[in-house]
Amino acid sequence: MSRPLLALLAGASLAAFAGLAATPATAEEGMWTFDNFPIARANATLGTNIDQGWLDRVRLASVRLAGCSAGFVSGEGLVLTNQHCVASCVAALSTPQTSYARTGFLPRTREEELKCPGQVAEVLTAITDVTERMQAAGAGLTGQAFTRARDAEAARIEQEACAGDTTRRCQVISLYRGGQFKLYDFRRYEDVRLAWAPEDRASTFGGDLDNFSFPRFAIDAALLRVYENGAPAQTPNFFRWNAQAPEAGSPVFLTGNPGSTQRLLTQDQLMTLRDVVLPLDQLMDSELRGRLIRFGDESADNAFIAMDPLYGLENTYKRGRGRMAALIDPAFMARRAEAEADFRSRVAADAALAAEVGDPWADLAAVQPIQRELYPAYALLEARAGGGSLLFSYARTLVRAAQEREKPSAERLPEFSDSRLGAARNALLARRPVYPALEQERLEWWLSKTREWLTVDDPRVRALLGRESPEILSARLVEGSTLGDPDVRQALWEGGMEAIRASTDPMIQYALAIQEPTRAIRADWEARIQAPTDRASEALARARFAVYGDSVYPDATFSLRLTYGLIEGSDVPGQRFGPFTTFAGLWDRATGAAPFDVAPRILAARDHIDPTAVVNMTASTDTIGGSSGSPAINAAGEVIGANFDSTVLTQRNAYGYDRNVNRSVLVSTEAITTALREVYEMDHLLRELGVE
Repeated sequence: MSRPLLALLAGASLAAFAGLAATPATAEEGMWTFDNFPIARANATLGTNIDQGWLDRVRLASVRLAGCSAGFVSGEGLVLTNQHCVASCVAALSTPQTSYARTGFLPRTREEELKCPGQVAEVLTAITDVTERMQAAGAGLTGQAFTRARDAEAARIEQEACAGDTTRRCQVISLYRGGQFKLYDFRRYEDVRLAWAPEDRASTFGGDLDNFSFPRFAIDAALLRVYENGAPAQTPNFFRWNAQAPEAGSPVFLTGNPGSTQRLLTQDQLMTLRDVVLPLDQLMDSELRGRLIRFGDESADNAFIAMDPLYGLENTYKRGRGRMAALIDPAFMARRAEAEADFRSRVAADAALAAEVGDPWADLAAVQPIQRELYPAYALLEARAGGGSLLFSYARTLVRAAQEREKPSAERLPEFSDSRLGAARNALLARRPVYPALEQERLEWWLSKTREWLTVDDPRVRALLGRESPEILSARLVEGSTLGDPDVRQALWEGGMEAIRASTDPMIQYALAIQEPTRAIRADWEARIQAPTDRASEALARARFAVYGDSVYPDATFSLRLTYGLIEGSDVPGQRFGPFTTFAGLWDRATGAAPFDVAPRILAARDHIDPTAVVNMTASTDTIGGSSGSPAINAAGEVIGANFDSTVLTQRNAYGYDRNVNRSVLVSTEAITTALREVYEMDHLLRELGVE
């Protein structure tokens, strides 16, 4: 679960203990793009024999979901991912009376598979280098003119490539902090249906206590199916299902879409993360977590409503704790400083290179005081505006889309350019349940935190609140809004600014009224933070390529990557375990009391389950948030599991890979097969997977 506001601070790679990624990557380190994967190094490290054809097949079987990763596992559109990656779909299809989170979603036929609102599935079909065009677009420009010129050029490239083809998505992706730009061409499926999901207690056994830890005993898996023209899509490129027990020490590859890393940030940039960004985010998330827990305790209905958002928030909060621990670790930061000093000395030793790139470290250092000052306002008024309220998000999208569509595509905010307008519309019109009580809780929290952080006397706070309290304003906006009805949203979208101005919906009018202060902070951020950061980072990328060539991988950007490692445990202080857990371990861990209560269906099938069957396993692969659902495949290209977690020590992976402590946590196909056969009796899916 990456955040757009943190992505703006992202860099490209470091490798904390194994060698920092301003330097060439070593061993299993690296979230590699498919057009620069180190085949020879991987084969030498793992003893495998993969080739370009193998890579192409893996790429075409890999799937990107909204915020997660996945992979095809049959020729008829069946997709493997995590249960937590479809939790929002499960919640959207459920009601307090029929909760699939409690019972599992168990369709017996394809006709019973239900569409996941707003979900899309994308397959990367081609990669084209557009670096020259993108860098030329910003040449000689500064401030907001620089960012807007780059955004406009990306929109033109995307529009030229896809030209309104709704079955494709074209996306210009920045790599190496602007050192490269690639056009990714995706095959896009907008009809994605749920084919199987276990109950929440099966996928989250151990709850937050076990999150980011090992041993784990979670069947965090689910199956989706992509449809085309109302029928299951034909997907000839898929991962063959291997239901056998995994072997310790064997090679494993993970193909997925890691969200955001900050490995190429300078030390000065990391200090801003440590001192400003993470503390604010952690304090905000901590209070919201407390509010949602209290909200859920008020009634059974509230507990149902809060379950999915609370799970995601606890995950985010715990990840932040792990990252802060890395940034205050003197040894970790000393290694980072040594790597940066080495990089700078290599650049300084090449007079021509030093003259070409200037001093981007100093340029980035100069940005930090401004960024520290602007971040709270940017986070509260723009990046986190609305506090996660769906109604507010709908209103802001409708208002901004209407305003932006009155401009030429090249002059719009990038999310509303012609090439991206269809995706914005589809997300807006997806039929999701809206719970007024939760909406008010989120809005009230956001308004109160904004007032607290920016202070009562800030004119922007006065613009947000007027003379009302957060409690009264949030109640008024939520109670009077009809934006929960997708037909209302569609009418407003199609009616444009005329319909927006004429609307009496209080949430629409509120979003319209606060455009000036929210757009102003965004413009200020783009001009004073994003533009100079991007320019300096581009210079750093040129220096990095000159010093290290293409042996350095780019930072994670929620674009398709391949990482590899071995199935193995860990033997460092605070993290000692073998590579596997089994159903026998699950029975032993179960106490009958939450969060160690076994799902009733699994408990009922205990006598039919092989106690030695592997449930979860760990691997030395290089992963981060967004890698959830990544298919774990062997050298034969068979799927043997799916990534769903990592350990708490691995959270420093945002800033650097440590081969000793980095461990991805995977659910095995042996466990999924056992569950489908013995627990849920989904025999039709087993036949489709080729399991006898």
